[in-house]
Amino acid sequence: MSILSSLSVIGPRAPGSLLRHVRHLASGSHKKKGAPPGTVVYVGTERAEPARISFMDYDGDVFSEGGRADERTVSLDEVLSVLDGPRTTWVNLDGIHEVEMVQGLADHLGIHRLVQEDIVHSSQRAKLEEYPDHLYLVMRMLHWDAESASVQDEQLSLVLGQGAVLTFQERRGDVFEGVRDRLRTGKGTIRSRGADYLAYALIDSVVDHYFHIIEAISDHVEALEPQVLEDPSPEALAAIHRLRREMLVIRRGVWPLRDLLSQLYRDESGFIGADTRVFLRDVYDHAVQVVDTVETLRDLVGGLMDLYLTGVSNRMNEVMKVLTIIATIFIPLSFLAGLYGMNFDSMPELHQPWGYPGLLLVMAAVAGAMLLFFRRKGWL
Repeated sequence: MSILSSLSVIGPRAPGSLLRHVRHLASGSHKKKGAPPGTVVYVGTERAEPARISFMDYDGDVFSEGGRADERTVSLDEVLSVLDGPRTTWVNLDGIHEVEMVQGLADHLGIHRLVQEDIVHSSQRAKLEEYPDHLYLVMRMLHWDAESASVQDEQLSLVLGQGAVLTFQERRGDVFEGVRDRLRTGKGTIRSRGADYLAYALIDSVVDHYFHIIEAISDHVEALEPQVLEDPSPEALAAIHRLRREMLVIRRGVWPLRDLLSQLYRDESGFIGADTRVFLRDVYDHAVQVVDTVETLRDLVGGLMDLYLTGVSNRMNEVMKVLTIIATIFIPLSFLAGLYGMNFDSMPELHQPWGYPGLLLVMAAVAGAMLLFFRRKGWL
C-alpha cells in the first residue's frame, strides 16, 4: 500500500472526526450539568466491552499476579484484599466506563472525589495534582494504527499512593508489557524498589512509546515528499492534511508533558524518593526531546504543504506557458487569414493561382520564425 492510499483510508480520524470527537465530549458533559463538584459520571466514547481489572503484587522475593497473564477473572474484592497487603501493588483497570468499579477502587484507597471525577472524564489534559494521601497524574497514551495510518490516543490516569499504584485506561491494550515482563522475571531492580519507581517505569514506557509514533510519522513524511514533488495531486493534498491532523493529536498529548514531569521531578510531597528523582529527570529529558521532534515534524509537514502549493503553481505556469505560446503563434496567422478573408475584388494575389499556397508558406514561415525565437529565448 502506497503512502497516499494508506493515508487516504477512512479511519477513526477521517476528515472532521476531531471535530466530531470534541462535540461528542462536549455533549457528554450535559450529564453533569447542575451536579455538584466531584460527581463521578463517565464522559467519553460509549463502550460495550466489560471492564477488566488486573493486579501485580510483589516485593524483592515474592511476586503474584492476577487478571492478565492467566486471563482469569479477578473480582474487585480480591484486588482490594491484595491492596491491603504489605507488598507493593499495581492495579490496572481497563474500562473507565464502568464507574462503579472505578469508585470501588478509589474509595478503598481514599482517593479524592475530584480525582474520581477526572478519571472517568476522558478528555483531561496532561496534569499532576497533589493530595495528602496520593498523587494523581493524567497522560495521553498514544498508539499507532498501521492499517489506517492514524494515531489513536486514550487517557491514562495514574494514582500513586503509599505502596500502591493504580492505573485507569479507557480500553484494553497499552504500552506496559515491558514493565510487566520485568516484574514477572525480576529483571533489574524494579521489584526491590517501591511504588514511586513503578510509577516512573510506567511513565517512562508511555514517553518512550512516543518515539515509535514519531518514527512512524517520519517515515510517512519521508515517503510523501517525493510523491508531492513528482505528482502534486489531490490525493497528495489529502495525505498532507491527514498528517497535519495526526500531528495535532500527538502535540496535544506531548506538549503539556514537560510541565507535568518538571512538577513531578520537583515534588516535595514525599511520594517520590530521592533515588527515583534521578530517573524522572531522565524521563523529563526524553519528553523535551519528544516535544522538539514533534515541532520539527510539524514544520516538515507544513513544508510539504508549501511544496505542494509550489508544485501546483509550477504545473499551472507550465500549462499557461504552453497556451500562451500557442496563442501567440496563432495571433499573426489569424491576422493574415482575416486580412485575406475580406471581400474586396482588387486585393493583391487574389486571382493568382499560386496565391493560396503562397499565403500558406508565408504563414508557415511566420510560425517557424516565432518558434525559433521562443526556443532561443529558452521559453520552449
